[in-house]
Amino acid sequence: MQRITTNLWINDGRIEEAVAFYCSLFEDSRVVSSSDYGPEAGEWAGQKMALYFELQGQPFVAINGADTRFEANESVSLAIPCDTQDEIDRLWDALVDGGEPGPCGWLKDRYGFSWQVYPTVLDKMMADSDPERVRRVTACFMAIDKRAFRIDELEAAFAGE
Repeated sequence: MQRITTNLWINDGRIEEAVAFYCSLFEDSRVVSSSDYGPEAGEWAGQKMALYFELQGQPFVAINGADTRFEANESVSLAIPCDTQDEIDRLWDALVDGGEPGPCGWLKDRYGFSWQVYPTVLDKMMADSDPERVRRVTACFMAIDKRAFRIDELEAAFAGE
């Protein structure tokens, strides 16, 4: 079966830095292969054109973008479900460093990509059959601004505390 591969366009020649950073955050992550710009690429000749890598076994491609008209934006984000508060805090802190925090537990990293670092328990809460619980949890995470999710806050909202 064919897999879908996320392609990240990285400007400013920071492709190797970005891929090394992402791979350092997740277990089972590695650079698989790379390709370079050929002599016909002018000033880009000899530089990395693409890095093929895996994050937790999922395939990604990073393109060394020569055209700054293309930039990442919030319309597409990378979601990381986390089992523990420690995991949320570690990933949030690493990804937001040099980037910027956003609303509802989202952030933009130093390369311009948007991430959702959220607790796995949120998926279960949002699928609950009690609409009042779902409303309280939704209100709780909608109020989060420029910081990471707190599992204890979501659990309190879910319980009606």
